[in-house]
Amino acid sequence: MGRKKREDIHQRDLKGFKFFKKIRPLLGPLHEAACQRDRAHNRQLHMDQYMVLLLLYMFNPICVSLRALQQASTLRKVQRVLGVPRSSLGSLSEAARVFDSELIKPVIQQLLGQCGPIRHDPRLEDIDAILTAMDGTLIPAISKMQWALWRKDRNAVKAHVQFELLKGVPVAATLTEGNGDECDVLAGGLLPNRLYVLDRGYARYGLMQKIINAGSSFVVRIRDNSVFEVIEERELSQEALDAGVVRDAVVRLGGPRSGKSLGRPVRIVEVACKPHHKAHKNGRGGPEQGETILLCTDRLDLPAEVVGLIYEHRWDVEIFFRTFKHLLGCRHLLSTCENGIEMQMYAAILACLLIALYTGCRPTLRTYEMLSFYFMGWADLDELQNHIDNLKPQG
Repeated sequence: MGRKKREDIHQRDLKGFKFFKKIRPLLGPLHEAACQRDRAHNRQLHMDQYMVLLLLYMFNPICVSLRALQQASTLRKVQRVLGVPRSSLGSLSEAARVFDSELIKPVIQQLLGQCGPIRHDPRLEDIDAILTAMDGTLIPAISKMQWALWRKDRNAVKAHVQFELLKGVPVAATLTEGNGDECDVLAGGLLPNRLYVLDRGYARYGLMQKIINAGSSFVVRIRDNSVFEVIEERELSQEALDAGVVRDAVVRLGGPRSGKSLGRPVRIVEVACKPHHKAHKNGRGGPEQGETILLCTDRLDLPAEVVGLIYEHRWDVEIFFRTFKHLLGCRHLLSTCENGIEMQMYAAILACLLIALYTGCRPTLRTYEMLSFYFMGWADLDELQNHIDNLKPQG
């Protein structure tokens, strides 16, 4: 569940200090959080300092545990550059329960406001809504975390993440037990003026109607055997045909048993794709996929090829999950309480925002690898900077 263990940490092993220049002033207002509960007035580790240490964990694969983070806090350079005190293991463990994770959300929004759009297809610029992908990922939990239900023999937590596609960054996250219903989580946090891009796990008629009621729209993949009544077959343009669109129709979704959960006609765009079959008998390798997929949207105005292009970008949130778990070390949970895990999750979002601001574009697999090499000390700063300089500029 965690990264490779390493016993001793030295100052020369730690990287990424420059990332903290931008974030420390934003974390400053958190300094007095929970101090009113400290009747003895002897608190040594404050919330802004704890968050900085979490970010140090994110940016350094050499830090593999809470104990490693405690050791890092004893180093003079860490104390001087990051403004953190020498912290005990007990103080770090207590911090996950004392400091309120909700206080980090305004910091995320402030940093998000500094992020501009990354390079993207110009056809997406005409969409009068914020393209937002939503998906969830499981993080294995230890057996004593009984609140983190998943299966009878395994515990897990699920991080439900909203990801702005044109900025290439996560903007919000909700933590639940492993069996947390992703549709309920999205329904509870809907925002206006969004175009939600969703996989077929979110294909519920009631949720689609709630998105419309919230003043937003959706592009969601639906099951291949979905029932619908065709109202109008639309003629395909040459651009749509070139993009692999094989059908564009206005429909009334659902049959007699569906009731009136979705009270307006929607649109089905069928797009050709590469067939996919399960790699193993036990189901590993992803769900079966035929030669086409069905996309449902309430946006009747968008060209069919743009609907397909929007859904294609949903994969960006999966790239984020890879960064979240592998580069930022969130496969290993530093706390067993929900509040502490939320703080670690929000720290990961802050780390992704800082990386986006530093690189100026969506990190590719090569950028992911180069950052990993730099954080582990295998690449020099000038080599990392040379890689970033060669990236395509923002759109």
